[in-house]
Amino acid sequence: METYIIAIAVAIVAAAAGAFATLLVQKRMAGSRARLIISEAEKEAENLRNNKVLQGREEALRITAEAEKQAQQRQSRMQSAEAKIKQREMQLNQQQSENQRAKKENDNMRASLENQQTALATRQTQVDEMHTRAQNMLEHISGLTASEAREKLIESLKDEAKTAAASYINDIMDDAKMTANKEARRIVVQSIQRVATETAIENSVTVFHIDSDEIKGRIIGREGRNIRALEAATGIEIIVDDTPEAIVLSGFDPVRREIARLALHQLVADGRIHPARIEEVVAKVRKQIEQEIIETGQRTAIDLGIHGLHPELIRLVGKMKYRSSYGQNLLQHSRETANLCAVMASELGLNPKKARRAGLLHDIGKVPDEEPELPHALLGMKLAEKYKEKPEICNAIGAHHDEVEQTSLLAPIVQVCDAISGARPGARREIVEAYIKRLNDLEQLAMSYPGVVKTYAIQAGRELRVIVGADKIDDNETEQLSAEIARRIQDEMTYPGQVKITVIRETRSVSFAK
Repeated sequence: METYIIAIAVAIVAAAAGAFATLLVQKRMAGSRARLIISEAEKEAENLRNNKVLQGREEALRITAEAEKQAQQRQSRMQSAEAKIKQREMQLNQQQSENQRAKKENDNMRASLENQQTALATRQTQVDEMHTRAQNMLEHISGLTASEAREKLIESLKDEAKTAAASYINDIMDDAKMTANKEARRIVVQSIQRVATETAIENSVTVFHIDSDEIKGRIIGREGRNIRALEAATGIEIIVDDTPEAIVLSGFDPVRREIARLALHQLVADGRIHPARIEEVVAKVRKQIEQEIIETGQRTAIDLGIHGLHPELIRLVGKMKYRSSYGQNLLQHSRETANLCAVMASELGLNPKKARRAGLLHDIGKVPDEEPELPHALLGMKLAEKYKEKPEICNAIGAHHDEVEQTSLLAPIVQVCDAISGARPGARREIVEAYIKRLNDLEQLAMSYPGVVKTYAIQAGRELRVIVGADKIDDNETEQLSAEIARRIQDEMTYPGQVKITVIRETRSVSFAK
C-alpha cells in the first residue's frame, strides 16, 4: 500500500515537472513572437514616416509652383491693364485735340454766320423800304389801298370762275344725259375696278393661352435654357411678360408661329420640358405641319375641280391656311374669289375652269418660301410662270392690282372678284375706332361747306347724305356741291370701295288744321 502511494506521488511529481517545462517553452516562444511583432511595427512606422515626409515635400513643391503661376498671371494682368490705360490715355488726348479743333471751327463758322445774318438783315430792311415806297406810289396812282384792291380782284375772279364752272358742269351734264347708257356702263366698270383694295397686312403675333402662370417658369427653364432652345428650334421670338395666362409668339412667318404654338401645346400637355425634348417635339410638329399644308392644298384643288396643279403650287395654296388679312383667312378668300370668277366667267361666255384656277392662285405671292422685294401680285405671276401655268392665268395674277397691263379678259374678272370678296360687308375686320373716326370725318367734311344743314353717313360709310337749306343753295349749286364733296373725299380720305354722295334740297311747308 505504501509502495502504491509512493508510485502515485512520483507520477504526480513527474506530471508537474512536465507541465512546468512546457510552460517555460511557451513563455520563451511568446517572447520571441513579441520581439518579432515589435520589430515589424518599428519597420512599418519607419516606412510610414518616410512616406509622409515625401508627401509633405511634394505638396510643398506643388503649392510653391501654384503660387508662382498665380503671381505670373497677376503680373500679366497688371501689364495688360497698364497697356490698356496707356492706350486709353492716348485716345483721350487725341479726342481732346479733335474737340479743340472742332471748337475753333465752330467759332469761326458762328462768326461767319453772324456776319451773313447782319448783311441779310440790312438787305431785308432795304427791300422792305423799297416795297413800302412802291406800294405807296401804287395806292396814290389808283386811289385804292392795297387791301381794297386785293378784295376787288378776288371778287372779280371768284364770280368769273363760278360762272365758267357752272357753264362747264351744265354742258357736261347735258352731254351725259344724251349718252346715258354708254356713260352708265363706263361708270359701272370704273366703279367696280375702284373697289380693289390694298395689299393685305400680315399678322405677326400669336397668343398662346396657358392654364396658370406657373407654367411660364417651366417654359423659361433654368437660366432660360428651355426658352432659348425653343426659340432656336422654331425661329420665333417667345415673349413671356406679366400678361396673365398668356404667352406671345412673335414672328413674320405664320407657319413658324403655328409650329411654335403646336409644339408649346404638346410640351405643356406632356409636362416634360427640356432642350432635348423641345427639339424632338419641334421636329415632329414641323413634319406634321408640312404634311397638313400639302393635304390642305390637295383638298382645296379637289373641292374646286382644279386639276394638274404643280405640287409646289399645291403646297403654296395649303400655306394660305395660315395667313390672314384684316381677319379674313387668305385661303377662304382665295376659294371665294375662285368661285366668283367662275360665276362671272360663265355669265360672260368665258371658260369658268380657267377663271376659277386664276382666282385660286391670284394671291400665292403672299405666301412665298422666300421674301423678295416684289409686290405679291408680281411675285405670284413669276411663280405661276415658273410652274408652267398658262399665259392668261399668269397675266390675271400679275394684273389684279394693276401691277402689269391686263392682256386677257380673265384679268379684270379676277380683279373685280378679288375686290368683291375683300370689300363685301363682314369679310374683313376693321378696328372700331378707325371705323367710327372715318364716318365722323366724312360728316365733318360735308358740314364744312356753307348751306349744309345736316349730314348722315350710312351703309357702313358707303353713302353720305347731305341735307342743304333750300333758301341758301339752288338746284344748280347742289350739283356743284355734290361733285366738290366727292372730289375732296377722293383726294383727302382713305376708304374701301366707293362712297356715294347724295345732296338733298327740299322745301317743306307745314300747317295745322284745328
